[in-house]
Amino acid sequence: MTDLEDLQAELEGLLDQDGNSSAWDEPVICRVEVDLPGWLTQLAGGNEWEVCSENEDENCVSFAMREKDVQKPVKTAEVTLYHNGYAVVDVEGKSLFDGSLTTGTSECAHLSYYHADSGEPVTLN
Repeated sequence: MTDLEDLQAELEGLLDQDGNSSAWDEPVICRVEVDLPGWLTQLAGGNEWEVCSENEDENCVSFAMREKDVQKPVKTAEVTLYHNGYAVVDVEGKSLFDGSLTTGTSECAHLSYYHADSGEPVTLN
């Protein structure tokens, strides 16, 4: 019975004093904004980059990119941003990044949180 009593106490702790669910039970949307050209310049060094095309499916958005400098052979890249905050970057077929953008790995990526119902920003302390 101790496990049941512990579970009930834990559930009661999730409720506020009036018996309502806490603010943590409200749906929140996390939005990742990425400066793709700036990020690629940071990763690959060298010149500025531009987006040539994009392709979206239910799990991710992929961007075909190329260097702006036309004085030399133009490098190409593919950037895939997954909806869960994971990203993969390949330049000229070589992997330059394979990991999470949500862990503060780049100054070019910013996280924002919003209440799903109202769209109001959520401020985290």
